[in-house]
Amino acid sequence: MHVSPHRRAFASTVLLALVTAVAGAPPAAHAAAVAGTPSAARAAAVAADVRVDVDARAGLATVGSTALGVNHAIWDSQLGTPAVTGLLKDAGVQMVRYPGGSYADIYHWKDHTAPGGYVAPDTDFDTFMAGAQRTGASPMIIANYGTGTAQEAADWVRYANVTKGYGAKYWTIGNENYGNGHYGSAWEADNHADKSPKEYADNVVAYAAAMKAVDPSVKVGAVLTMPGNWPDGIVAAGDAGTWNQEVLTRAGAAIDFVDVHWYPGGSSAAETLTKPAQIQDAVYLLRRQISQYGGVNAARVGISMTETNVDTGRNTQPGALFLADVYSGLLAQGVFTVHWWNVHNGPDKASTVAGQTDYNDFGLLSSGTCTADNSACEPPLNTPFAPYHALSLMGDFARTGDRFVGTGSDNSLVSAHAVRRDNGDLAVLLINKDPDAAHTVGLNYNGFTPGTATPVVETFTNGAGGVATASTGTAGAQTLAPYSIALVTLHPDHTVTGAPRAPGQPSATVTDRTATISWPAGVSGLKYEVYRQNNGISEQLGETTGTSLTVYNLQPGQRYTINVVARDVAGRVSGASPPLTFTTGTPAGASCTVKFRDTNDWGNGYVGSVDITNNGTAPTGGWTLAFTWPTGWQSVSSGWNATWEQSGRTVRVTSDTGLAAGASTNVGFVGAYSGPNVLPEVFTLNGTVCTSA
Repeated sequence: MHVSPHRRAFASTVLLALVTAVAGAPPAAHAAAVAGTPSAARAAAVAADVRVDVDARAGLATVGSTALGVNHAIWDSQLGTPAVTGLLKDAGVQMVRYPGGSYADIYHWKDHTAPGGYVAPDTDFDTFMAGAQRTGASPMIIANYGTGTAQEAADWVRYANVTKGYGAKYWTIGNENYGNGHYGSAWEADNHADKSPKEYADNVVAYAAAMKAVDPSVKVGAVLTMPGNWPDGIVAAGDAGTWNQEVLTRAGAAIDFVDVHWYPGGSSAAETLTKPAQIQDAVYLLRRQISQYGGVNAARVGISMTETNVDTGRNTQPGALFLADVYSGLLAQGVFTVHWWNVHNGPDKASTVAGQTDYNDFGLLSSGTCTADNSACEPPLNTPFAPYHALSLMGDFARTGDRFVGTGSDNSLVSAHAVRRDNGDLAVLLINKDPDAAHTVGLNYNGFTPGTATPVVETFTNGAGGVATASTGTAGAQTLAPYSIALVTLHPDHTVTGAPRAPGQPSATVTDRTATISWPAGVSGLKYEVYRQNNGISEQLGETTGTSLTVYNLQPGQRYTINVVARDVAGRVSGASPPLTFTTGTPAGASCTVKFRDTNDWGNGYVGSVDITNNGTAPTGGWTLAFTWPTGWQSVSSGWNATWEQSGRTVRVTSDTGLAAGASTNVGFVGAYSGPNVLPEVFTLNGTVCTSA
């Protein structure tokens, strides 16, 4: 385990904070939370109030060498200094982005100017690269789209990789270019007369061609919108589709990755901390858009998340909890790098959040300055804020080569993430988002048997000055202080040698009720087991000695994620295959057909149109159309041409007017959403599953 020098310096302070943090907790929780003290023996006797399941068979994404990222900006006088690079290296930062958000679209690298903006001394590209190298991080460079040219970008590639030999691999074309006024709001510089996604896409193709002509090894990314975030879903006047549709359709073949930002908002810290639950659906929708519009080689297009932060508690514990949850969630879904905004940003206004002073500062590190009215001053320059310590924990948790595996929690206030290491260890990250109460977590394992030794636990609690490390609790029970993060590292009960290699990437052919799943052949003599991921407790769908399995009795219109594992004659089990996610269809030739469309979207709501056709030979009489929203953040606001009712996530649309054989009708509604708008895919008419058009 890596424990950096600055963490050890904070240890005594943090251990005291841990005890203090649970002082207001119920007596039983207090006894378990201070498990490193003489009361440790009582920890196992404390009843768990939260269940967490961890499934080593439910393989997710593997952590890459660029996973943990941060933003650097040319207005930051501390860019690349030894003090900052040392802190970033200690935290395990693997990628740094330059020259800084919207400044990228006014920045000219050759003369190190940003007309209309402030450029701090000693923040030029070579200084940035020197700092990145001291950090041990790869650069993510933003080429100037707003006021630059393809030639300027190509010259930058030449200077970076030919003249200087920096080997800068990742380049994005612009920053938040959908914010150029095309959809109404204009914060991003854009000198192009045509500000449409079509124009941006055409320029991305030109930029990519010019840059790759200089260095064919560079990876070029295009700016997209995160599903569920403005202006996702909006089709502006004169456009054939949304920003994402237009950019992917026109530039998909020319790019290597897409770049998105995510500021999910929330009127309170509690609301903000619910937002990471949207990640799986958001990434699913984004991958579906890439697959649908990105061309024949869309599968090779990666995803980067180069800006995220919160609205409440930016440099106190809510920001830390959010960072740990979001980085873990995105990396588990295969996003290859996640970046916090920003290293330094500066104070805005002071408030008290969960008992701590928050300066509304986007920075990981203190700028050492005061608010504009001098009513509050930050701590000394480069003092780490709470999100920095969460990032530092992430550096210990998600290491290059680790494999995320499935988890599930029965309490929305406690998040869990886990990785399996190459040496067989399992690391579990537990996040208590309850500001008021400690929670004792009962840990349950599938596909992994922990050893009996007391696990090593790294903890970051509310108000602490750093991360504390101790051997505490058990593999089966850990108590989390209020508003805390704990990283539990577990060794297996024995070491397995000679296990089969994990199967390769599966594929599937699906109908409404079946899926034929196939995978590359391995060595002879193996048995393969196919598992469906299910919140930390996988369901075995079947087994075979071949390399294909047909699974029956699936539900129409439902999303499934599966893995394949191999077992040899000695009973040794491989790691899981890469995950495969597929959605079953609806029955062909059903007695009814439903066509569901989003006809006019404004970013958090839309007009929906539903066509219903009776394919049967007899009239329906009165009818009821039913469907279920895929998420809990979708709803019907109003409807017409029938009676609309919603209970929970289930919507029922009823009419006393029958449908004659072969007849169709249309009903409409106004829908609302506050997250990724995953449209329903299965509908029933009077209880019969319809064909979805």
